[in-house]
Amino acid sequence: MKKKVMESVGTIIRILLGLLYISPLFVGLLFSFQPDSEIGMAPLRLFTKNPTLENYKYVFQHIPVLTYLKNTVIMILICVPCQIILASIAAFAFSFFEFPFKNALFTVYLAAMMIPGEVVIMANYMTIQNMGLLDTYLGMTITSLVGVTGIFMLRQNMKSLPAELWEAARIDGCKEMRYFVRVVMPLSTPVIAAMAINSFIGIYNAYFWPMLVTTTDNMRTIQTGMAYLMSSDTLRYGEVLAGSVLSLIIPAVAFLFGQEYIIKGMTAGAVKS
Repeated sequence: MKKKVMESVGTIIRILLGLLYISPLFVGLLFSFQPDSEIGMAPLRLFTKNPTLENYKYVFQHIPVLTYLKNTVIMILICVPCQIILASIAAFAFSFFEFPFKNALFTVYLAAMMIPGEVVIMANYMTIQNMGLLDTYLGMTITSLVGVTGIFMLRQNMKSLPAELWEAARIDGCKEMRYFVRVVMPLSTPVIAAMAINSFIGIYNAYFWPMLVTTTDNMRTIQTGMAYLMSSDTLRYGEVLAGSVLSLIIPAVAFLFGQEYIIKGMTAGAVKS
């Protein structure tokens, strides 16, 4: 009985903490339907008697939302498949092959995870500029084509696969790439799905790098484009909140439907057979 009570209390605490964590999203959503005259009133009211869509109408009329979304989707379609393919091949090599300096090279990969992106961002920018890739999709995506975190996750998962599978496949004459495509990749689906969702959300929310390498309005992404609502001469909080809500819808839906894969991917390989 005492155990059930403690479990119920723990569940209630987790629910309350979850509601507290997402409460700013609900507050922003409610305020986005209020006119600026009410948002500036004291005391603030979460629920308005006169809900309006004018803030959203202003965003669509003055901000090329569809153009920004198109650019963001193109970035995602370039980066996510490249990250999955390159990380899978690298993880397969680190897991199933022996070659000189294998452990040293993987250590270098792990060390790269600890380097803040801000340290190399100016060097990357100067490289992109010298290559003439400013305001191009290649310039926006080239620094995100490979993810060290994805290589690490996939390697840990592949190392947990039974060694008997690999030995049996080699005895049956199965070549390395066939084993990789037919056996390793299907068994790594949860990790690949988690990696894809994390990459999707990360690229969708990318702000500083796309802002740095784009100078024209028709190449900006959704996050950099919506930020210009904050730089207008007269700051209108309702329109800023409406733009924020619009930019949050897609990653929120992606996380909602992909959270199961994220959990499976994070725990896959935790126990070695």
